[in-house]
Amino acid sequence: MLDMGFIPDIERIFRLTPFTRQTLFFSATMAPEIERLTKEFLQAPELIEVSKQASASKSIQQIVAICEPQRKQESSREKRSVLRNYLEKNTSEIKNGIIFCNRKRDVDILRNSLVKYGFDANAIHGDLDQKTRTSILKSFSEGKLKFLVASDVAARGLDIPAVSHVFNFDIPLHPEDYVHRIGRTGRAGRKGTAVTICL
Repeated sequence: MLDMGFIPDIERIFRLTPFTRQTLFFSATMAPEIERLTKEFLQAPELIEVSKQASASKSIQQIVAICEPQRKQESSREKRSVLRNYLEKNTSEIKNGIIFCNRKRDVDILRNSLVKYGFDANAIHGDLDQKTRTSILKSFSEGKLKFLVASDVAARGLDIPAVSHVFNFDIPLHPEDYVHRIGRTGRAGRKGTAVTICL
């Protein structure tokens, strides 16, 4: 929610609610924005941790796929090839998957590449309007779309319980982003698989 620009809305809600209220925050990690909100709006907050911060669920199998491009300028093309090969070889295991890229531009490029090679994929990132994002997410959560290529806008706050796989096409820039991304699978006691493509 914070990444999608909802901080002003949250601040407005706090200003409109009584001082003597009970407020609960739930987060897989304690981002600096959340810490700022707790200091600004809460009186004597209590921190309750279920597990240590930035830890992944034990129900998620984490896999690294190595990509060794022949030439540096071909690295993105070869990474797309590594991803497609993995998807083809493991098609029977993959019910659905979210594929994360670091940049919005790469989200669209990867989505177009997957569609070109016959994969059922669509893209979601911050440049899309809310109606379009909601429609794409609904299609994915209802099982009408197999692969969702996304920026980190989809790494937090999505509650889609039955995502079988998460793919990090790009290694996240921050460790907590990795935890949030792979946390889209292996939810509610289910097993999940997270695959990270490394150069």
